[in-house]
Amino acid sequence: MIDQVLEGLRGAVTSPWFYAALLAFACVDAFFPAVPSESLVIMAGVYAASGEPNLVGVVACAAAGAFVGDHVAFWMGRSSRGRVSRWRRRTRRGRALERAERTLRRRGGLVLVVARYVPGGRTAVTVTMGAVGYPARLFVVFAAVAAVSWAWYAALAGYVGGRAFEEDPVRGLLVGFGLAVGITAGVESARFAWSRRAGRAGRGARRGATPLPAGTARDGADAAGGVGCAGTLRSRPASTRSIRSCPRFGDLRPRS
Repeated sequence: MIDQVLEGLRGAVTSPWFYAALLAFACVDAFFPAVPSESLVIMAGVYAASGEPNLVGVVACAAAGAFVGDHVAFWMGRSSRGRVSRWRRRTRRGRALERAERTLRRRGGLVLVVARYVPGGRTAVTVTMGAVGYPARLFVVFAAVAAVSWAWYAALAGYVGGRAFEEDPVRGLLVGFGLAVGITAGVESARFAWSRRAGRAGRGARRGATPLPAGTARDGADAAGGVGCAGTLRSRPASTRSIRSCPRFGDLRPRS
């Protein structure tokens, strides 16, 4: 049974129509994540280790499909900008989009490149970039980088598994999928750690900007010796006038 399935897969990936099917799957997956294009690219990489299909052809078709699909998702988001403007004025979702826009302005298209490795995340990011008005020219550049790097990563993950187990495609597929899952988990872990660090830095900055209680600023200045009564007494010779002018010492004038 397994041998029949493997023979069927080999016949499918060596068909001249396979490249067109791969391009279509990668395109649709960009705006409809239920389509398993990444699994298809990995499988193609496994069989490419034995000569067919061609590895470069697999990468080219997967990258082209992902690039086109990302633009479809981007323009889907761009077409909803009127609705987004209404959300911004009155809904929690609008506030979430405003936060997303600030993130995109701060980190740029790097968000798109990282999201391309996260199933489902790529669709959310590309649609959001269109909805918040991210510049189309910059999107083209980062979408190309994301699509090409993703296609090579998926195809090579399968290719490594195929080379390791040329006589056992099942093990090759398992190795390829394992590598892909490991890379995705690594990307997600790095992204999560970076987000936590950025969140702590933001909270620290907000705490630093909190107004100090009354008298704290003067006490701090006194400790530094720059401003205030103590600072006055340390920076200049003690005199009756300076002591009398300090409310902390009270009235020290000689009593008759």
